[in-house]
Amino acid sequence: MSNKQKFESDLTTLLDRLTCDVEPSVENKLNMLKDWLVKLQQENIVKINHSVMELVCAKHLIEKGYDVQIEYPLNELLTCDLYGIKGLGNLVVEIETGFIPPENALAPLVYTTARLASKIIRYSSFAGKFALGVPPHYILPFPRTFAKCPRDRSDREIEVIKALCDSFYQKPPVTLDEIRNARIQEIYIIDVDRGKVQETDPEAYLKRAMQKGVVYEYLTTKC
Repeated sequence: MSNKQKFESDLTTLLDRLTCDVEPSVENKLNMLKDWLVKLQQENIVKINHSVMELVCAKHLIEKGYDVQIEYPLNELLTCDLYGIKGLGNLVVEIETGFIPPENALAPLVYTTARLASKIIRYSSFAGKFALGVPPHYILPFPRTFAKCPRDRSDREIEVIKALCDSFYQKPPVTLDEIRNARIQEIYIIDVDRGKVQETDPEAYLKRAMQKGVVYEYLTTKC
C-alpha cells in the first residue's frame, strides 16, 4: 500500500468512527475536510498524526456550531490548523504533537516553550478566540504569562519571552506589543483513540502540568 493509500485508508477508518452517531450534515462536512486533507497529503503538506487530530477536533467544533476549515491561510506567512467561524466570532486552533527537530534534541523543553510562545503570539492576533490542541499523553509547556490577562503581565515577563522567542524565531521577530496583547483562551485535549475532545482553560491546564513536574518558572527566568 502506498503512502497516499495508507493516509486515505487511515482517515476513512477514523471517519467511520467519528460519524457513527452524527447528523448527516456533520458527516458531510467531515467528509469534505477529509477530502481536503487527502489533497494536501498528495502535495506533501500534511502528515497523518497531525491530520487525525485535526479531524477529531473539527468534529467537536462542528457540533458546537462552528463552520470549520482545515489548513487555513491567515496571511501570506501563516496557515493555521483549524479556523472556525460562529456568528460574528472566529476561532483559531493550532495543534501540537510534541515533535522535536533533531537540531533541538539537547534542549527540547526550552525549544518547545519558545515554539508555543511564538505560536500564541503570532496566531492569537488573528483570532477572537485562540486555542491549542494537544494529545492526552503530551504536556504543553507554554509560558504561564499567557494564561494571565494582558494587563497583569509585567515588563520583565514580556522581555524574557521576547528573548526566548528571538533565540529561535526571528523571521520576523515578535514585538513587545504583540507579546503584551497575546492570549490563549482554551486548551483542547484531543483523544484520537476515543474520538473525543476535552476543553479546559489555560490556568487549570497549567496547574495540572505543574503537578506533573513541568517547570515553567525555570524556563522563563533562565532564557
